[in-house]
Amino acid sequence: MTKISEQEFARICRDVKRDHKTICKHNPIGTHEEILLWMLLGCLVSYLSLSEIETPCFNGKPDAETYRNAILFVLKDRKIASFDAEDHLNELTKK
Repeated sequence: MTKISEQEFARICRDVKRDHKTICKHNPIGTHEEILLWMLLGCLVSYLSLSEIETPCFNGKPDAETYRNAILFVLKDRKIASFDAEDHLNELTKK
């Protein structure tokens, strides 16, 4: 199982935030927060090499809280050392 460090998670969050204008321009469906969390979740699925069965799926239309919970779920057993991902998610979604 691939794991992630806080430094690497923080870098991915910073990179998504840095590119937020382009990301939102090319994915205009949803709120700013939903789009950024959706992109972060996609990056984590790729970075952690999650299989289809490990990748969160959703019923209905996911909102920001759904994506946030999915990200926290994905990270739960995949952190190299314990860290508070919420701080990074809050920074990512802060306007």
